[in-house]
Amino acid sequence: MALSTEEVLSGLAELVNDETGIATDTIALDKSFTDDLDIDSISMMTIVVNAEEKFDVKIPDEDVANLKTVGDAVNYIVKAAA
Repeated sequence: MALSTEEVLSGLAELVNDETGIATDTIALDKSFTDDLDIDSISMMTIVVNAEEKFDVKIPDEDVANLKTVGDAVNYIVKAAA
């Protein structure tokens, strides 16, 4: 089943909130994980693992480095889940 951008953004926002305590309503497509949300590499890996489980996708480590913004991650997950 294809996931919408809104579904993935909402789910990813919940995962980020669970890991970091950042309010879900502040997590937007244009936010940088490191610059805007101040997420470190360890928290990012936890979020990636949880996103893989939640959305039933695989995100290889080499691709994680390219996921700079929330939008990058959302787009990657939407494509991977299609």
